Amino acid sequence: MVVVELSFTAEPERLAARPAHRALLADLHARGLLAAAGPYSDDSGALLLFTADGPEVAEIIAADPYYRTPGVTVTAVREWNPVVGST
Repeated sequence: MVVVELSFTAEPERLAARPAHRALLADLHARGLLAAAGPYSDDSGALLLFTADGPEVAEIIAADPYYRTPGVTVTAVREWNPVVGST
């Protein structure tokens, strides 16, 4: 699994790009490539948990313009090995 962490600022472009980004996330989830995703409760950023491998996640990030939108910064992309729970 791969964890992607984002940080947000209040740029209006981020909010304008969010619906298309969320539609892509819904598609990734339906295809089994994304286990969960969502913003932190204070809207300072978000966490995405991919079931895809690292190279595939890199392709996903490169293809979704949301990750390059003003107000969105990818702060971490890390492989994660769950001890409890299923993938």
